[in-house]
Amino acid sequence: MTFTFNHLALSVKDVNESIQFYQKVLQLEEIENTASNSKTRWLSLNQGKQLHLIPRPNSEIKIDKAVHFALSTPDLENAISNLENLKIEFSDWKDIPNKVYVRKDGIKQIYFQDPNGYWIELNDDV
Repeated sequence: MTFTFNHLALSVKDVNESIQFYQKVLQLEEIENTASNSKTRWLSLNQGKQLHLIPRPNSEIKIDKAVHFALSTPDLENAISNLENLKIEFSDWKDIPNKVYVRKDGIKQIYFQDPNGYWIELNDDV
């Protein structure tokens, strides 16, 4: 058997707020939800990969930095500047504010949270 990554699904309090956040911060494009006529909305992560935002306004959302998803970019500095311009706080893995963490393998990474508290890693592992 072989597997490839298809999509990530997140429960969110306000799907419209989350869509706006991901479009503004990560410039993700909304795509058609081809699975159902539900209020779940989909965003493209490129290369056929997707982020599904499932409205769960009355659910408790549990967050932990160890549970995150990571996106890679060849221009991490520009991504950081964008976060700063949008006044979105970020930190390194050790929670030091406004710090870029350099992994043992030389990859640089930062972490920030979406409106529901989910952790997002941006790194330069391209």
